[in-house]
Amino acid sequence: MTFKSTLLATAALVAMPLMAQADTLRWARAGDALTMDPHAQNEGPTSALAHQIMEPLVMRDMTGAMVPALATEWGPSADNPNIWVFKLREGVTFHDGAEFDSEDVLFSLNRAMTEDSDYKELLASVKEVRATDKYTIEIETNGPNPIMPNNLTNMFMMDKGWAEANNAVKVQDYEGGEDTFAAKNANGTGAYKLVSREPDVKTVLAANENYWGNGEFPLEVTEIVFTPIQNAATRVAAMLSGEVDFIQDVPVQDIGRVDGTDGLEVRTAPQNRVIFFGLNQAAEDIAGDDVDGINPMSDVRVRKAMSMAIDRDAIKKVVMRGQSAPAGMIAPPFVNGWNEAMDSSSKTDVDGAKALMTEAGYADGFAITLNCPNDRYINDEKICQAAVGMLAKIGVKVNLDAKPKAQHFPLLSNLETDFYMLGWGVPTYDSEYIFNFLTHTKGEKYGSWNATRFSDTDLDVKIEALASETDLAKRNQMINEIWTVVQDQQLYIPIHHQVLNWGMASNVDTIVAPDDTAHFKYFKMK
Repeated sequence: MTFKSTLLATAALVAMPLMAQADTLRWARAGDALTMDPHAQNEGPTSALAHQIMEPLVMRDMTGAMVPALATEWGPSADNPNIWVFKLREGVTFHDGAEFDSEDVLFSLNRAMTEDSDYKELLASVKEVRATDKYTIEIETNGPNPIMPNNLTNMFMMDKGWAEANNAVKVQDYEGGEDTFAAKNANGTGAYKLVSREPDVKTVLAANENYWGNGEFPLEVTEIVFTPIQNAATRVAAMLSGEVDFIQDVPVQDIGRVDGTDGLEVRTAPQNRVIFFGLNQAAEDIAGDDVDGINPMSDVRVRKAMSMAIDRDAIKKVVMRGQSAPAGMIAPPFVNGWNEAMDSSSKTDVDGAKALMTEAGYADGFAITLNCPNDRYINDEKICQAAVGMLAKIGVKVNLDAKPKAQHFPLLSNLETDFYMLGWGVPTYDSEYIFNFLTHTKGEKYGSWNATRFSDTDLDVKIEALASETDLAKRNQMINEIWTVVQDQQLYIPIHHQVLNWGMASNVDTIVAPDDTAHFKYFKMK
């Protein structure tokens, strides 16, 4: 089957005028946003919904290119290489009519650096943020940071006055179960305003009539009705019946059915995301296994054996119906630092894996619980089910515990899992993002998603040094050295690179964004 595709240049999208008629887009995907607090959860569907309502200083368009948002220009200071200067867009208002200026940026960035923020790693190198005038912001870092703008593409700006008036100055403690005003309400500068919100049921957005981008973007979608539909069959049925116009996650088994239906199309593209398993490798003993007094996964031979037991080609063929690319490292090919040799290093070798298990003292294997989401990644639970059978071949008896992502992710954040699935996209398109969140020792500024408990102080120093290394050749060498440790220690078990399959009514006109974020202001309605 040949998938229908529409390759529209961003320039052509931007050039279209605002339509007078109202066009409602009925949007569905497997999972809802976890919260409306823009700094509480660094998670794809959460930021995808936030992007419709709120805006960062700089953003990535539907092609993945960085473009101006609330900042019109930026660059290093001519006087100090440690300072990035951002000129802000003038004449912008929040949805409640309040004026946007540098005080809001200062407030938002400082808020995003606090303990409960899930974005603090992106600002770990920041020494100070200053508002030098009403429309100028300076971000001073501890040493020159060559990729600071890359770190800001999902860093949403809040209205300081709104936050203060609604007791939303503090970031929601999502992992701790806190509920706040900002978790359910939003006041942004984006193309769409929040009309109503029923978590896990329906969210309605309406066009912002005072949007600064009127005339610069198509803005042909004037109302968005977002309905999370976890069940794959139900989601497809809604598409086939015309109840929804756009779904971001067509199940792989239904691609042909959807694409072959008159009035519907499936558009496909590689995604900037890797799916993998994480393992608790630092604890001396774990409660989730059947071996007393020791943690089998603390032995690198066991971790390597478990990776060798996974048949990624079988997962691609049977589970993903060809819609994946086997991975050997947890970096997508889009990312600076990706290495073709490393990415092709995962080989299935059951006999070799059994030999490593025996050498490590686990010839009879062991039992372990695998925590897996069932509404976040494409066929996530089915991938985990396949892995259960594959690991059984080397004596690793896996008890699968699959939960919705709202219950799954806190297990990682609170270190309540020893073996788990995670997927990771890289909005900065640089390996530093991966290392800051997944490799660095878990602490106040780094490692918030490192549930492996891995800690290497020497490696931490190298990771932190990336933020201020301006010699790009040297920096890339440092990145490669860090990846070598990650690979040698088998910190994670890579499974595959995801492929995106967006299903839509034929009157919906868009390209597929590599970060799986549908910026509806770019969409056109035929």
